[in-house]
Amino acid sequence: MSRWQPDARGRMVRAAMDLFTERGFEQTTAGDIAERAGVTERTFFRHFTDKREVLFSGSEAVGRTVAEAIRSAPADLPPVDVALTGVVAVARVLEDDHGHSARRARIVEANPALRERELLKLASLVETATGALRARGVDPLTADLAAHSAVTAFQVGFARWVAEADPPALGTRIAETAAALRALWPAAESAAPGRQPR
Repeated sequence: MSRWQPDARGRMVRAAMDLFTERGFEQTTAGDIAERAGVTERTFFRHFTDKREVLFSGSEAVGRTVAEAIRSAPADLPPVDVALTGVVAVARVLEDDHGHSARRARIVEANPALRERELLKLASLVETATGALRARGVDPLTADLAAHSAVTAFQVGFARWVAEADPPALGTRIAETAAALRALWPAAESAAPGRQPR
């Protein structure tokens, strides 16, 4: 093993993705990743708290991106559009590497503990978006509903995007999903309990 090579973190991420794909997440150790990347295990733990963090280490940056995009959105936008501005800002970062995102999604989907962690990450994103909307003066119920709607559009749009071999931009898939979500409301309104048919 050489004493120093550039981009240790990037090499560890690539090594981890390869090993998770080849062996499975549970069968791969931090030591395996370090060895494949040409670093010591100690170096691995300087960059990541555990092997799961290779897949989830960007969560804080995602939250900051959403919050900043919501803070800087035009004042006249409706709350749900402000929340969508936040998740579309994240999409712009992710869509630069569809292959990596698709591969990561397959690894997460294959492991129940990772799926649970992914759901926690999405719940945290809802909390971040809700807090940023409230900071703009949006009332709590509206902020909560707008944040949940935007993150749902992101989640469903992202799942469609990573499943495709040659998709359009992730932002396009999120916009399509948000439009489909909005289209549900007239039907939901007419089917509401106690509502008389028109």
